[in-house]
Amino acid sequence: MTNDWCRVLGIDPPNLVAVVGHREANTFALFLVALVERGAPMTLEEVAQRFEEAGVADRWSALSSLQRCKPGRSPAYRDGERYHLDPHDHELDLWMFRLGLRPAKFARPASPAPAASPLPGPDVLLTEAELDEAWKDASLHNMSDHRLATAVLDAHGGPLSPAEVVASVARRTKWHRRAESSAQIARKGSAIVVLDDGRWAMANDAGDTLRRVRELVRERLALVRRYARPDPAAIQAISAAAAQRRAAHGAALASLARALVVVFPSKAPRAAALLDVGEHTLTTFVDAEMAALREQLASYAVIGGLDIRALLRAVDFDPGDRRLAELGPPQKTKQLNKSGRTLKITVAQLVQGTCGITKPFGDPAKLAEYLASGAITKLRSRLEADVKSLYALYEYGRLHGVVRLRWGFLDDDIPAPWVHRDEPTIHELMKSALAMDVPLEVVVGSAPGWSDPWSRARIAHVENDPTRWRTWLVDDDGLEIDRAEVQRARLAGGVRVH
Repeated sequence: MTNDWCRVLGIDPPNLVAVVGHREANTFALFLVALVERGAPMTLEEVAQRFEEAGVADRWSALSSLQRCKPGRSPAYRDGERYHLDPHDHELDLWMFRLGLRPAKFARPASPAPAASPLPGPDVLLTEAELDEAWKDASLHNMSDHRLATAVLDAHGGPLSPAEVVASVARRTKWHRRAESSAQIARKGSAIVVLDDGRWAMANDAGDTLRRVRELVRERLALVRRYARPDPAAIQAISAAAAQRRAAHGAALASLARALVVVFPSKAPRAAALLDVGEHTLTTFVDAEMAALREQLASYAVIGGLDIRALLRAVDFDPGDRRLAELGPPQKTKQLNKSGRTLKITVAQLVQGTCGITKPFGDPAKLAEYLASGAITKLRSRLEADVKSLYALYEYGRLHGVVRLRWGFLDDDIPAPWVHRDEPTIHELMKSALAMDVPLEVVVGSAPGWSDPWSRARIAHVENDPTRWRTWLVDDDGLEIDRAEVQRARLAGGVRVH
């Protein structure tokens, strides 16, 4: 049997036994590996049996652990008694990398090679080069003034004025003590003496103090070499390549043909509405027309809807390895207070809170009445309104990466699972506008109308603070626009992002 999950992930079928003992291998991780290894859905009992065969744990202990690890969370999902994987979920790709089942997409920059010869012992004088390397931008607050001065004088090989000693430390790091008092440095038993002209010099009996200072400097030097950072230019090149790769993948995802679907009734559909996201068109199907729905679905690479997998089974359409966008609540409940009161989250709440649509979906009883009485025009109109509501939620999620749960005092963001991490959101759009020095066109408030989505568009300027850590939107009057209220956004004047 072909392992389609491995084919989509671009990896060889893994062996669960080889992963056991990996530092990232918790119960959920091993559960994912068992599914990828099989290349087919499994029940928890089947996974527990595989755990026992691989030596993870006995079957009953494994089953208990699997039941507690929330196996239905992303990138897995439950369908009946079996658990499946979404091979397009970026979380699954990350798990495969963490577990060593796929190589890194970019080679790690090489660290500077350590010195070939061992560091000198405490009987050998320090050198200026050793201080340069050991103290560069280091925090030296844990070394006393006396030890810092001893190290500088030893490396210099002769007397120095107090100011010259402090300057020697300061040019290597700003994180150091700053005392210049001879009384503090040349105390009783000190390795340093004060000459008649005020300069500091090594005492003849520096002995053990000098040896210990040399050891401390070289211990720090050994740590610096062990944990030396790669060349910043190499890191920058890899970051640039990663950003370019992400942008290319995001552009490829954006080019995919996408459709959203609603059906009625859900278990034995007799009517459906299909919304083409890219073409911005709507098509409805009733009774005999439902066969054409399957033909039309075949032309899309991404299909979204509520309980989308069950929906496609109900209309007898096999999605194959297409990307499926589940638009149902990504989170089922929300705890409201410490006493345990919880809110059951519905998709209608998410559409209302996110898009400001008061009545996003029709009453099933009314739809059944339309179907029974032959009021097909009303039925089509209501199904179109339902899929438009899903479209508003879907597009907001694509723009922000999240949807909003608003109920009473509550206003929380919930990640939108249909958005891949490589797809650009409003954050990247604002960065592009700032870099290109162009404003944005935004639609703020409730979801835009279907016939002319940009009719309420207004100009928004991107501003940022001097540190560039925070960016925000302002209108022509300089008033800040709440980013969470933005329903649509694009670069003004038809400027394209390359």
